[in-house]
Amino acid sequence: MPISPARVAAFDILLRVERENSYASELLHASRYANLSSADHGLATELVMGTLRWRSLLDKRIAEHSSQKLARLDSEVLTALRLAAYQLLFLDRVPDRAAVHESVELVKRAKKRSAVPFVNAILRKFGGVARNLDSALGILNANTSSGLAEVSAHPLWLVERWIKQFGFEATRQACTYDQRIPETTISVIGATIADELRSHKIQLSPGHLLTSAHRVVGGDLTGTRAFREGRVVIQDEASQLVSLLVGQGKKMLDCCAAPGGKTRTLAERNPSASVVAMELHPHRARMLRKLVTATNVQVVAADARNLPTTALFDRVLVDVPCSGTGTLARNPEIKWRLKLEDLADLQARQLAILQSAMRRVSPGGRVVYSTCSLETEENSAVSEKAISADPSFCVVDCRVELQQLQSRGELRSENVDSLTSGPYLRTIPGVHPCDGFFAAILQKV
Repeated sequence: MPISPARVAAFDILLRVERENSYASELLHASRYANLSSADHGLATELVMGTLRWRSLLDKRIAEHSSQKLARLDSEVLTALRLAAYQLLFLDRVPDRAAVHESVELVKRAKKRSAVPFVNAILRKFGGVARNLDSALGILNANTSSGLAEVSAHPLWLVERWIKQFGFEATRQACTYDQRIPETTISVIGATIADELRSHKIQLSPGHLLTSAHRVVGGDLTGTRAFREGRVVIQDEASQLVSLLVGQGKKMLDCCAAPGGKTRTLAERNPSASVVAMELHPHRARMLRKLVTATNVQVVAADARNLPTTALFDRVLVDVPCSGTGTLARNPEIKWRLKLEDLADLQARQLAILQSAMRRVSPGGRVVYSTCSLETEENSAVSEKAISADPSFCVVDCRVELQQLQSRGELRSENVDSLTSGPYLRTIPGVHPCDGFFAAILQKV
């Protein structure tokens, strides 16, 4: 009996995530898997993301039944065990025999036949283990940092940092959010596209934060013409909000532009402006050009730390590469990759990009510095270092800009203060209905 295409895809993707530091969400949408049926693609996505979200808990359960330390297992063997364990513990609709049989077959397919008896023995021991591990209840009942880290499948060092910064309850909410499938949110400018989507049986609900945002609650968005043509882009509401903070300008620069959602918003909201979109990697710059078709956007492949222009801009967006700890619901592999010492390297790169951008700001112009990180080193620390090194800039209180968005009917949230920390934009997953984002507005005096 052949292995199902969904499990083959999930197995191969998980191996690439492990070995190549690839991102699962990108691999799931790669052309290699375009021919999977809708059902198979859905199952593959469930298996990949579920296995990554709950990896530490799955490893704990596997280790309880293993005669060998997991660190000594071949990656193919451990991946097959994790896949099966996720199905056995979390998925009601998958029969035990299918989960066990196909994971054993995946081990054979990976040419690890000598490990088949070992894998079979471990998975048989899972028999009788209660399905539907009540993870939500476990997280709710956790009352220590170590307990919360274990039941929510988060690294302890990360949980301890968040508790210190946000408090225990906010950290619990963030961990809960990370372990759930996030909502699909799109940015829609004008009613025409929303009506077009509804005519194709896409069910939409209003965004939680923004009037320009819609949540997709039913239907296959990726199968619509509007999505294929790039007229609709999936983008978290906090990410959309960062774009709105940039405001209006005549000459605009987006320093780290790919994949292009924010660039697209800048171009749409400033149709008479000249927008330069900078991206380090040429292949990502090409993808950006396909997504952003506006004629007022110029795409340039270059390193933002060494901007290849002497022009000055009145609005600059610096959405830097970061740890991504605010997006763990969408990118759970980050939890198992990130190390504390990585933050210092990231900060150095982020500061270099921000300072480079600041040199290209015209008098009275603004820089919006943003990340999708929850970590202080990447957020306020970078902004404050940049301001200290260049006193010609000052920090603009984000509350003022949020209140203006609110008065124009663009921001739904009535409690502007809940979206800020000091003068900065600060969203926390679970506390807010979106990913975790940070933004600082710096103005050249």
